[in-house]
Amino acid sequence: MTTLALGPSWLDPDYLLNTFGIWGLLAIVFAESGLLIGFFLPGDSLLFTTGLLITTKQLDFPLWLCVVLVCVAAILGDQAGYLFGKKVGPSLFNRPDSKLFKQENVVKAHDFFEKYGPKSLVLARFVPIVRTFTPIIAGVSGMKYRSFITFNIIGGVLWGAGVTMLGAWLGNIEFVHKNIEAILILIVLISVVPIAIEFLRARSKSKKAAAAEGDTPGESPASRGRHAKR
Repeated sequence: MTTLALGPSWLDPDYLLNTFGIWGLLAIVFAESGLLIGFFLPGDSLLFTTGLLITTKQLDFPLWLCVVLVCVAAILGDQAGYLFGKKVGPSLFNRPDSKLFKQENVVKAHDFFEKYGPKSLVLARFVPIVRTFTPIIAGVSGMKYRSFITFNIIGGVLWGAGVTMLGAWLGNIEFVHKNIEAILILIVLISVVPIAIEFLRARSKSKKAAAAEGDTPGESPASRGRHAKR
């Protein structure tokens, strides 16, 4: 079976599963979910391929158990990222002139999570690279732990179970086998759509707020027009 070939051969899902098995999969899911070194790992394609191989009997492991373990690994990975950001992050990135991070970015991240925190934790799960850094930034910015753990679990289950089950569901379709690269790329693109929508909404609100601040208090645009004519 030909799988996603967007990187080096040692990142190919087939190679990883054949070499390291389910336990290697769990380690990768954990690392990509919240460790800085895991941002380049192929989480989506690996989960999809795992579900596909299990349902086609090419990988001997119970699907239900795989789904449970993947969700646990994803949740624990984000937990590790959050704790790293909360305990170590500030000491590393709190200087304005830091090459790695700027103090103003910590403030911006805090404001972002205060406004979009729950949504961002769930949506970021489906976006490569973003899902690795989101829990770390959440910890650095001081996001409330209760909110973090709640949406960490929601996002971990939706991503871990959802992508794996999708691979299992589509595993017996011949078209999927022949076009798996295109399908995986499509999954990634679709996952970015909600974040793009949120970004456009936030941008539109910012423009409206800026326009409102430009208006003189107590004076309507029509009255300003009359004053200008005079």
